[in-house]
Amino acid sequence: MDTLTHALSGALLARATAPKDAPPRSLPRRVAAGFFACAAPDLDFVVAFVGPVEYLENHRGVTHSLVLLPLWALVVSWVLAKILREPRGWRALYGVTALGLALHIACDVITSYGTMILAPFSDWRSQIGTTFIIDLWFSGIIAVGLAVSAVLYRSRWPAVAASAVLVGYVGFQYLQKEKAVEFGERTARSLGLGDSSVNVQPRPVSPFNWTVFVSDAGAHRFAHVNLNRTEPRSYRPGDGFIAMLDSVYEPLSAAHWETRTRYGEGATKALAQEAWNSPAMAVYRWFADIPAFDGMSADPTCVWFIDLRFHTPGRSVQPFRYGACRNQPGTPWRLVPP
Repeated sequence: MDTLTHALSGALLARATAPKDAPPRSLPRRVAAGFFACAAPDLDFVVAFVGPVEYLENHRGVTHSLVLLPLWALVVSWVLAKILREPRGWRALYGVTALGLALHIACDVITSYGTMILAPFSDWRSQIGTTFIIDLWFSGIIAVGLAVSAVLYRSRWPAVAASAVLVGYVGFQYLQKEKAVEFGERTARSLGLGDSSVNVQPRPVSPFNWTVFVSDAGAHRFAHVNLNRTEPRSYRPGDGFIAMLDSVYEPLSAAHWETRTRYGEGATKALAQEAWNSPAMAVYRWFADIPAFDGMSADPTCVWFIDLRFHTPGRSVQPFRYGACRNQPGTPWRLVPP
């Protein structure tokens, strides 16, 4: 989830959980602590300065770990106590800081990227996949809750109510995910793909927008659908960016299925399989849930792959596109970013 939404959600939770008997003038420091603590795990963006491969391997790692949360809460609360000049010291902010860090992890788990909640002891990536990484409805609920809380600053109930609505919204998204999975399973049965797997990914603009994948050992078949729409939504130039993003999601009855292969076809397939299974691609194999062949290039020879989880219509650049390259046949492959 985007860092600003994380920070705002931390402020909302801090206000919702503020004790009634808190010392005078302590509430602004508590809300500020929630804001900064809930954004803090994304400081791991600095790994990107080391390199894109290192970022792929370590983002949402130790800073997003439930195992290390007590330690990070201690460090962050100590720093925030100094910055916010908390007269009672870091202990007064430890609880809200821990809540903010935990909320950040939870908000990342509901997306599809994957979060290593057991790092550094395990690189298993937890992901529920109900919520797109930038969800305007999700962020809007938080913004409204904070705005009403600012007006009714003596009461925590606006923040409590907004938090409850937010939980309900994610639950509603989970129900939509189940409907998308059911549609994928029906499609797999109708195509006679008994050995296939179904994967669904949330998409922007609406909780009804999903991409449904039906995958087997050779290819991924996928469709961009809207679970609630009965008629296609037309788009005309000038309708705006949001309308353009939303228009590609079709009613289930009019779903248009596309196919992307895992390794290409014909003469390129054997080389792509060799590249994919090489030790150099180990990190990307671990990361990519829906890997697909994305072409080849020469001088040096490179075989490119994408993760279709992040194939969102309307994006000009495909993120997380990596290749296996080598200078000549017989030399080792190496993992490279685009």
